[in-house]
Amino acid sequence: MMQTSNLKQVKMFGIRPIGANFAAEIVGLDLADPLGDALFGALYSAFLQHKILVFRDQYFDDDAHSHFARRWGKLQVHVLNQYHKSTNPEIIYLSNLDRDGKPKGEHPDPGAAIWHTDGSWAKERGLATMLYGMVLPKSGGDTLFADMVAAYDGLSEAMKQQLEGLIAVHSLDYSRSQTTAKQQMTDEQKRAAPPVEHTVIRVHPDSGRKSIYLGQHASHIVAMPIEEGRELIRQINEHATQPPVCLHPSLAAARLCDVGQSPGDAQSHGFRLDQRCTHHATHDDRGRANLGGWL
Repeated sequence: MMQTSNLKQVKMFGIRPIGANFAAEIVGLDLADPLGDALFGALYSAFLQHKILVFRDQYFDDDAHSHFARRWGKLQVHVLNQYHKSTNPEIIYLSNLDRDGKPKGEHPDPGAAIWHTDGSWAKERGLATMLYGMVLPKSGGDTLFADMVAAYDGLSEAMKQQLEGLIAVHSLDYSRSQTTAKQQMTDEQKRAAPPVEHTVIRVHPDSGRKSIYLGQHASHIVAMPIEEGRELIRQINEHATQPPVCLHPSLAAARLCDVGQSPGDAQSHGFRLDQRCTHHATHDDRGRANLGGWL
């Protein structure tokens, strides 16, 4: 039975904060059901406040999954089509199991093991990502999440001034080449996702808060020597993704493995991430977080 302490009731669902201003669990909401305007408005308000929403015990098929996602906006079809679900290209399906259901012995997508925000390599960036965990291992396999608003607030005033106005080049081809991915981007995929430029400091269109917008898709800084820019990116990424000891207002990163599901639990759970102000990264196969630095 779930604990009821620290639970705030909002309209037709409850909100259980996980951190002070970062991440919350939504209680009493079935994502397979249609969301009316009032209910969605309350959910979106919670999304803006907490940046990450966690939904336990959710069960829906691909159509319901896509329908819920469309409620938030236009869906992106990812350029890495090798991960498209065969029945629905709007859904990326990642698994470390082979066709016989046996572990492959490798990360299903090494590109996810770096700190990043989804789609920063695209000219048209997404609002959010939905992660739907169907089966999790008894140990390991966790995802880490970092609050880029908190990371920005934690910068010195001198560093804030230094970063203001800087533009970074984001490249999926570059970031993927820094990983252990056996399958690199094809020429066609590279043409479909050329490098793009985004400001290093991003202002959230809804909250007006400033956040760091880098991650390891960021290749270099415009008008700065390549290696000098990459060293600056490395330093800022490291600052923004400090080891997640606990959920605390002074920490930019938070480990949410304990809110997904219990070890060996077969139930399914979902995460909704605000990609405008959060970063995330998966653990490696040895159960150790890849924090900071390039892979």
